[in-house]
Amino acid sequence: MIKRFLKFVEIQTKITSLFAFINTLAFILYTKQPINAPLMVVFFFSMFIFDLTTTGINNYIDSKDYPEMLPIKRKNAFIAIITMLSISTILGLYLAYKTGIVVLLLGAFCFMLGIFYTFGPIPISRIPLGEVFSGIAYGMFIPFLMLYINNPTYYLSLDLSLKTISLSLEVMPLISFFLFSLVMTFTTSNIMLANNTCDVKKDEAVNRLTIVHYIGQKTATGFFGILYYCCYASVILMVVFKILSPISLVFLLSIIPVEKNIRAFKKEQIKEKTFICSIKNYVIINSAYFVSILLGIWC
Repeated sequence: MIKRFLKFVEIQTKITSLFAFINTLAFILYTKQPINAPLMVVFFFSMFIFDLTTTGINNYIDSKDYPEMLPIKRKNAFIAIITMLSISTILGLYLAYKTGIVVLLLGAFCFMLGIFYTFGPIPISRIPLGEVFSGIAYGMFIPFLMLYINNPTYYLSLDLSLKTISLSLEVMPLISFFLFSLVMTFTTSNIMLANNTCDVKKDEAVNRLTIVHYIGQKTATGFFGILYYCCYASVILMVVFKILSPISLVFLLSIIPVEKNIRAFKKEQIKEKTFICSIKNYVIINSAYFVSILLGIWC
């Protein structure tokens, strides 16, 4: 039963949320920001369970006409989705209660993205902005929520009353965060871009018009490489602006296997053969990113 459930939520695909978490944790340690360990535990389970929930919803909806596609009974799948959604919602509301309105608003927005990614009259995954939303959700919102929960006033302050709304932004910390988040944002977006590039003909046949439909496979494979190169540019900029230690430039060595995978994907876009290139590059780049940040702590 457990094995079938893990297949239902596609446990192997949860690397995006896990790397977003551990990379941000490493960045918090490197920048010597405070860590609220109990809230981080709550955040991790809320984030991870909700990630499982969105995949469950996706598979549940996709199997509407073909229930046999589900590894568990459809009734049990629905119960599992409601249970996971309830748990992640309760944990999210607890975080908002402990930290304030910013976490409530951003958390609610993340929940909406997750739910409407595959649900509703026009799911996000079926529009040209799917890559953008997925990249931002995992690459920016998860890290920012972690950073804000641990250090609420370091990045921004929001005060609400019946008469006024006051928002104060800390420019340099937000620029540092933005550059830090780009690696996870671009590598996550590329997973969806690779998937849509491989499936463009199949998607068009069912009127699923992703960005690849509009820009073409050749242009899409060009962007596939550019987004990876932007990851390396962002780390170089972080070192130049002294956000990361110079030792973090060891990250650049990962370009060797990454470039090999970029060339393989540009050569042919076959789901069963080359889509894996995006997964390999995600793991290579984010593992190297994690190690390069840790080296800055130790050296």
